[in-house]
Amino acid sequence: MTRLLPAAEPMPDAADLVADFVISDLGNAVPVPAAVLIALVKRGMGYNVLYTERATALRKHSGQVAFPGGRIDPEDQDAAYAALREANEEVALHRDDADVLGYMPYYYTGTNYFITPVVAIVDPRAPFVPNPGEVDDVFEVPLETLIDENSYSTFRAVFRGKERQSWQIDHNGHRIWGITANLTRRFRDSVLTGPSNGS
Repeated sequence: MTRLLPAAEPMPDAADLVADFVISDLGNAVPVPAAVLIALVKRGMGYNVLYTERATALRKHSGQVAFPGGRIDPEDQDAAYAALREANEEVALHRDDADVLGYMPYYYTGTNYFITPVVAIVDPRAPFVPNPGEVDDVFEVPLETLIDENSYSTFRAVFRGKERQSWQIDHNGHRIWGITANLTRRFRDSVLTGPSNGS
């Protein structure tokens, strides 16, 4: 995993941020720091990547597939601490079971979130358990599936008269699209199959 960054990227000036999809004019709103955990879960001789299906009762992005994660709170030490804290709250992932490998470049969303993807190896001591207040389901996708180019298609939706596109992955009845699919594809292209740093 030498293609990962050794530290999270600092947030640039808001004027220099370009969103993945512009939903509306955010004005002078300060970007919200957030972190997600791309967990490589040890299973037998290989690895799976951990995903959650957000609870349908949530106000934002209900029912969508996401990586464990959320806002970075002021008391969080860094992005890795926040991602692991959220993973513990959402699916009972124990912090001591995770070995952080590094970080991916930030991802800025049209909803004004500045996301730092944190990549970690996870050797779970117990099954993951969804927190019913936040997560309806937790599932894993084999790393080999995510490496396979044929696992990806294009998701299209019209929002406020404009077409939005993202990557899409369908796996065992789960549809991964939007930010989560785009981050998965970035992980595939830049970390799993791309050239290493310095090459």
